[in-house]
Amino acid sequence: MKLVTIPKDKYDEYRLDVIFNGYKWDPQFRDNNTVAKHVLIITKDEFAELERLTEKLCAETLAAEVAINDDLSLVKNLGIPKMVRRELGTMKDYDADKHVRLMRFDFHPVDGGWAISEVNSDVPGGFAEASILPEFAAARLNRKYWYKSFGDILSEQIVAKVPQNGKVAFVHCTTYSDDRQVMQFIGDKLKSMGLQVIYCGADHLKFEDGKAMCILDGNEGIVDFIFRFTPLEWLVKIKPKRWQGYFDTTTPCCNHPVSFFAQTKKFPMAWSELERRGVDLTTWRALLPETLDVHDAKGKAGFIYKPVYGRVGEGISIKQACSDEEYAKIMKNLARHPKRFIAQKMFESVPLTADDGEKYHLCLGVYSVGTQAAGCYARISKTPRIDSNSADIAVLVEG
Repeated sequence: MKLVTIPKDKYDEYRLDVIFNGYKWDPQFRDNNTVAKHVLIITKDEFAELERLTEKLCAETLAAEVAINDDLSLVKNLGIPKMVRRELGTMKDYDADKHVRLMRFDFHPVDGGWAISEVNSDVPGGFAEASILPEFAAARLNRKYWYKSFGDILSEQIVAKVPQNGKVAFVHCTTYSDDRQVMQFIGDKLKSMGLQVIYCGADHLKFEDGKAMCILDGNEGIVDFIFRFTPLEWLVKIKPKRWQGYFDTTTPCCNHPVSFFAQTKKFPMAWSELERRGVDLTTWRALLPETLDVHDAKGKAGFIYKPVYGRVGEGISIKQACSDEEYAKIMKNLARHPKRFIAQKMFESVPLTADDGEKYHLCLGVYSVGTQAAGCYARISKTPRIDSNSADIAVLVEG
């Protein structure tokens, strides 16, 4: 595994390609360029190992969420909001085969192998970055590399669930361009494959007899597939009139709300009970650092604190990655709302040294679609915390 610098005379062209042809509409965060000037090159053996681990983690997660959905007493320690818990009982007719299940497991290099920090179980992003960036990057390097296109795999899975010329509703926060760019990428792919696409907010769907209906002007009528990119906890806070319909709809979805069980960082709090019911979590236990309730970690060294529903690395108390002001704010919030956080043993991320001598920490996300590994999305950072300041980097495989 190595970081290779894109030639200087080709980088500006590469960055423009990424922005205008690669759906990267947020190429800057504050003063930070979020389009990496490097490419991550991994070996075939490394790629095969990541796929193997991802598929094992995926299988364990799918088994766990079925067990939780069958016995909702298991949610008591997961920190799920009350409004969501009230609707969970309506998901008893959940059939995984009717839906598309999408996850992304985030791997970090450590001494002797890999650790994972989390699974993005509900609404993982990075679609174009895992599909188009590798193509653009490979064109700027002299050697031949290959990659697995996440966008192709996901779109094929969706097409298989939708009738010919069917309608797909992309439910997202419509005021955010970083959400729309994800939806636009996969929407354009589906349109090229003969499907109709509707870009809409959560309140643009209503549900009749369990079926999704669009009420957006000019797009009224039955929806054949829901692609929800609004995180479930945001959906509950937004409180559109018919948000409960997302839980018991018979319309195929990506992702069905059953995905929320593993999205909460308190997912490990249910592991012991799940294992007593015969769910194998061996791979999870091997790769995820020890995770505790905040009060159980008091007095123990080496733990960091993470928001239960944090995203994009926000609010994580890695001191060397925070300003003094941010760290104090996180710890103050932790003291006020300990139930909104979990404690996790901090692993030592091993930085990679690029061919230009610069060092970066890496988060390598590997997708699963259904039960199969489905491509990579990576970010690099000068600090061990991978957050909004990090840069998106293309992933290519040797050989």
